[in-house]
Amino acid sequence: MRVCQRHICRQGELLAEAGVLKGRKVTSYNSIKTDLKNAGAIWMDEQVVVDNGLVTSRTPDDLDAFNKKLVEEIREGRHTA
Repeated sequence: MRVCQRHICRQGELLAEAGVLKGRKVTSYNSIKTDLKNAGAIWMDEQVVVDNGLVTSRTPDDLDAFNKKLVEEIREGRHTA
């Protein structure tokens, strides 16, 4: 599975805009950390963060770890809140 590197960089902004971050653990580029916190997220400085099926990552350097975790989450199937 190959994920476009740009999506790693922009995913946090999309999630914040969608209003789905309140109380969710996420990671991202450091430069948008404050925006995600203001959207209600619990920001963590880790390669990959998973919160109830939501997989986030920081930078293109973390892409391999992101892909591995994303495949794992898809195999697990639907998560319930």
